[in-house]
Amino acid sequence: MYKAIDIDRKKLTLMGVQFADLKTLESTANAIGSNMFEGFEPTPKGIALIRDYVTGKITFADFIKSAKEKAYV
Repeated sequence: MYKAIDIDRKKLTLMGVQFADLKTLESTANAIGSNMFEGFEPTPKGIALIRDYVTGKITFADFIKSAKEKAYV
């Protein structure tokens, strides 16, 4: 079942996670929303992890390592 998530385009936040710009916020929200239809349940930590990967703050290897360690919970 799809569950709405809090998106604030004025404050540039997604579930309380701050984004630097609207384009990154919206593209991340769209990707997360698509995956939610497949059963993905986002958390603020998970959104921050995705944001950090998308913006280049962490590498793909770091992203995968964090996912395997379930750092997004």
